[in-house]
Amino acid sequence: MTSTDPTGAIDHTDPDARSVRVRAQELAPVLGDLAGNLRTIEAAIRDAVADGVQLLVLPELATSGYYLDGPEVARAVALPSDAPVFADWASLLPEDTVVVVGFCERDGETIHNSALVLGASGTLGVYRKVHLWDEEQTVFVAGRETQPVVETPIGRLGVLVCYDLEFPEVPRGLALRGADLLVVPTNWPLVDRPVGERAPEVVQAMAAARASAIPIVCCDRSGTEAGKPWTEGTTIIPADGWPVGAKDARGRVDATVRIDRGATRIGPRNDVLADRRPELYGAVTAQGSSDRHR
Repeated sequence: MTSTDPTGAIDHTDPDARSVRVRAQELAPVLGDLAGNLRTIEAAIRDAVADGVQLLVLPELATSGYYLDGPEVARAVALPSDAPVFADWASLLPEDTVVVVGFCERDGETIHNSALVLGASGTLGVYRKVHLWDEEQTVFVAGRETQPVVETPIGRLGVLVCYDLEFPEVPRGLALRGADLLVVPTNWPLVDRPVGERAPEVVQAMAAARASAIPIVCCDRSGTEAGKPWTEGTTIIPADGWPVGAKDARGRVDATVRIDRGATRIGPRNDVLADRRPELYGAVTAQGSSDRHR
């Protein structure tokens, strides 16, 4: 819906637009210490609730640590998606609060790198990472379902994990399917970059947010693990593509994010989603290898 104010300016604001108090909190999971990691996550949830946060996003594999040395090691610290601890965490949440956390999931003998969406009523959604990075392929089985759009009390959350974000089709696809906001639990290994530049993964997230006019919340982890440092690139990005909020000493980024489906209207004649010409983009969704790899 659009309207015109007395000055003649066009207002594209969605009448259902609203603001959400968001926190992305870096944690430093201890590799293989399931009990300790669960306590750390619970403490983060309690703090967020006490501070009136409506959406808390925590890192990828926050329950287990990242550099798991094979499926058997991962299985020892994996949790089923209906683990009682998740119900315990849900019981801590007010009706308008949502938590997204990465976990090592056990499904029978299969292990997945998954993300859980929790509300006061319990589990709202589970996503199994589709694009596995490097040695993850020796530990986890890739998911086989498209990244979900999960109905929550604060809006429709598009859920993806880490490397998924590096495929432009993924955030764009979630925006086209009606997501109001994207959440990205992640573990970004530190890579070289020019002095003064943002991490490349953050640049990609900024571009994705701006391209589809959709807010994106990326929660990285902190510290080092197995001698390898992390980017600590936690970032909250509104629909205009510019990061907001400053990280505090506890690794928390807090910001108020506006959910506004009218944000796709970027001018009197332009809409970043409606202006698409999908009949011209066949190569984007074509099956098989690209010409570059033939």
